[in-house]
Amino acid sequence: MLMLHKNAFALSWAIVWAVAVLVLALVAANSATGYGMEFVDLFGSIYKGYDATSGGAVVGAIWGFVDAFIGCWLFAWLYNHLSKKMK
Repeated sequence: MLMLHKNAFALSWAIVWAVAVLVLALVAANSATGYGMEFVDLFGSIYKGYDATSGGAVVGAIWGFVDAFIGCWLFAWLYNHLSKKMK
């Protein structure tokens, strides 16, 4: 039976998500066409302080890291719990 290491799973996804949120804001900030601004606006409605600036990108990356870590840790916990029950 495969068991997920909750902390490793959550940390790896939190890093990936934080980098993605950071890069998205930086790309939108430096795009003459406004590429990605719809996503930045959407995430900005969830992550307070997130916008298409370098400061907003860092704030969003921090929010994204925390959000993804908690969500992925809960996912791994639930997966492990259900795996044990279905054995």
